[in-house]
Amino acid sequence: MALGAVPALADAMNPDPRKWDEVLAGARGETVYFNAWGGSQNINAYIDWAGGELMQRYGVTLKHVKLEDTATAVTTVVAEKAAGRDTAGTVDLIWINGENFAAMKRQGLIMAPGWAEELPNWSYVDVENKPTIRTDFTIPVDGLESPWGMAKLVFFYDSARTDADALPQDADGLLEWAKANPGRFSYPQPPDFIGSSFLKQVLAEKIADRTLLQQPVDEASFDAVTKPLFDYLDALNPLMWRSGRAYPQNYPAMKQLLADAELDIIFAFNPAEASSAVANGELPDTVRSFTFPGGTLANTHFLTIPYNAAAKAGALVAANFLLSPEAQARKQDPAIWGDPTVLALGKLDADDRARFDAIDLGVATLRPDELGPALDEPHPSWMERIETEWKRRYGVAN
Repeated sequence: MALGAVPALADAMNPDPRKWDEVLAGARGETVYFNAWGGSQNINAYIDWAGGELMQRYGVTLKHVKLEDTATAVTTVVAEKAAGRDTAGTVDLIWINGENFAAMKRQGLIMAPGWAEELPNWSYVDVENKPTIRTDFTIPVDGLESPWGMAKLVFFYDSARTDADALPQDADGLLEWAKANPGRFSYPQPPDFIGSSFLKQVLAEKIADRTLLQQPVDEASFDAVTKPLFDYLDALNPLMWRSGRAYPQNYPAMKQLLADAELDIIFAFNPAEASSAVANGELPDTVRSFTFPGGTLANTHFLTIPYNAAAKAGALVAANFLLSPEAQARKQDPAIWGDPTVLALGKLDADDRARFDAIDLGVATLRPDELGPALDEPHPSWMERIETEWKRRYGVAN
């Protein structure tokens, strides 16, 4: 089978979202195995809520397969394709990032054709003002994944302990801050997504020609292009928590270190994360947010359906429900999750718009006009390559 070709048998069995009544009928009674990161209690609770709604409304059972790394789900689909299992696969829906989407698209592992833009709730999506909805880490989406939420790198600090006037304004400022406050900053160990995102943020700021990041890695020039990043990390490493000899495992671990006053600055890919943590009692109500005026990384996160999913109709129904104004508004509430919506509020009717207007974003959430410019995500090959080099240079066992 040619690389990138979706098996004809599986393609012929794909439900057509343009015939939604048929999709709903086919979905009833199906069990959708939703492979999604399981490291956050509030996100898990939100997925549980969605599962209850899907069962009550559509007769669809949603099983959350809790992952530590999205690549695990992709590996499963790759193995099933290699074994000739082109139908009745074990993965029905994946919460996916750009790196793994690129790999699945390249290998023909996603249900085709472009189903996402045929979902009924696609009509509400803000494609006009959110370009990352159609371009995922520089890779054209082509309707092969459904947008689920927006993300932007934002930093948090406890105003009861840290002087707001001394907060860093860019990566260089963060290094100077770390020199003045040794042991009070860290980042999750790559390949954790948040940790790798920090590396990309620094690279985007330090690289001489940022347009290079929109192209695949050129191995011949990689060392020279990334030298400013690794020079920076060499200087930062001994100034970090535990002198860089250990790293937080993931964002929740880093958040706990802020709560325990072991770190003074942390970061997340969700502008509402601090307010959500305050609302859930995970962080004190003195925590506030800040960002870099020159810009931080931003992207959209998505859901996709493998080419050989056993419950394709159910997966379509789940993706469509998670794109609904009701589900999107609940997800944006910091007391629930705090994940920004992919919808255009101007496309909603009055009742659905009121759902969003009623959300209290919380004391620690920056207004949209305070978030600063968005820096484009690099081509997915950069994440893989800098993770490999980071591990070679700094890799430690937690």
